[in-house]
Amino acid sequence: MNRSAHPPTSSAAPSLAATPTVTSVSPTSGSTAGGTAVTVTGTGFTGATAVRFGATHAASFVVNSDTQITATSPVGSGTVQVTVTTPSGTSNQFVTYTYVTAPVPSLTSVSPTSGPASGGTVVTLSGSGFSGATAVRFGGVSASFTVNSSAQ
Repeated sequence: MNRSAHPPTSSAAPSLAATPTVTSVSPTSGSTAGGTAVTVTGTGFTGATAVRFGATHAASFVVNSDTQITATSPVGSGTVQVTVTTPSGTSNQFVTYTYVTAPVPSLTSVSPTSGPASGGTVVTLSGSGFSGATAVRFGGVSASFTVNSSAQ
């Protein structure tokens, strides 16, 4: 009996990357008007093609790394599941984001009312609805800020 040795053949298809997982979002809530920058943390985000808040696509998103995405929340309401889609599939963990009705900020005074064009002046803004503020801008230029109270 003549047996010839044949090397084993492999019929396995190339392995695909794992389906993405979402482990957390920060912040976990934001305005029903959308526009909140949300950090989505998890795994397998490289090549992400969509981020959804419930059934609605994020207004925009940037894949920062395989484990982090910054997404801008769309207009929405209620509590929704946040999912990430890649060519390997869609995450299915139940990580949620809650839409809240936030008071619209109202600015009543600015002190001082002027400063050098080079910036650097400490300015006190007074009004209402400042709790949870996510940005302060002078014209289109973002400024660093500290919320002292809902009125300042």
